[in-house]
Amino acid sequence: MSDLEVRQLRYFVAVAEELHFGRAAERLGMAQPPLSRAIRAMERQLGVMLMERTTRRVTLTPAGETLLRDARTALDAVAAAARRARNAGRPEPVLRLALKADYDGGLLPQIIAAYQQEPAALPVRLVLGGRAEQEPALRDGRADLALLMRPFDDRDLDVEPLLTEPRLLAVAANDPLAAHTGLRVADLAGRVLPDGSPADREDSVPPRGGPARNLDLAQIFNLIELGDIVWFVPESLARLHPRPGVAYRSVGDLPPLEFALAWPQESRSPAVAAFVRTACAVAALVEPQADAAQAALRRVV
Repeated sequence: MSDLEVRQLRYFVAVAEELHFGRAAERLGMAQPPLSRAIRAMERQLGVMLMERTTRRVTLTPAGETLLRDARTALDAVAAAARRARNAGRPEPVLRLALKADYDGGLLPQIIAAYQQEPAALPVRLVLGGRAEQEPALRDGRADLALLMRPFDDRDLDVEPLLTEPRLLAVAANDPLAAHTGLRVADLAGRVLPDGSPADREDSVPPRGGPARNLDLAQIFNLIELGDIVWFVPESLARLHPRPGVAYRSVGDLPPLEFALAWPQESRSPAVAAFVRTACAVAALVEPQADAAQAALRRVV
């Protein structure tokens, strides 16, 4: 049996996801008969039935379900390899760092400034995205390393912790909560976060029809000022964004944010190694200053 080709896997995944040869052929930009022949050729090549076909529907066999799972992984790996190769082969390669804007513990400017002094340094290109988008960017080859918040799926990734930072509650200045000190998470019952999830159950699933997850900072702060939402804000971000209409308050049992760097285990990039080394050194120097700043901020909230 010869090895399956990437083209064959793409054909199979399209049919397996659509469960309809006509829609799969349209998705692939090809005619249906050659697609049907290609799937039958795969089955002969593997010696197993991948799909059950009737005039009414297409269903996957157990072998087909197994192949679908592994084929997706294989196609993702091929796409990631292509992206990494294209970046490495650029006339002027860059180091692609994935992160959520303003979620860097206040470290990023200092890290980049120190990193540029490293002999192995490359120009840093930021790959900005939402809170859950950094780890996928590493896996699909859009980023070389990521500055992200725990928890995340760290399988097949190397991880280096950088900083643990307390979070504050951002609430409208005229909200009754702003008049309290010593808040607890339970005190936030009935309030919602920017993604629509209950503020007193941060790990819950956002309800249908809740606020969009891709709000920018200006939109989030406007909604806070209007009293529509509350938000859990890293202390470093609260220092950057003082607003008359927003009050920042400590919540005693609110878990802190843990910032970490992550990169693929198979990476052998001197530029990645230099960035990780530099980031750890900067974080070690900055943390005592951050502790002092956090204490000062707590005195005013």
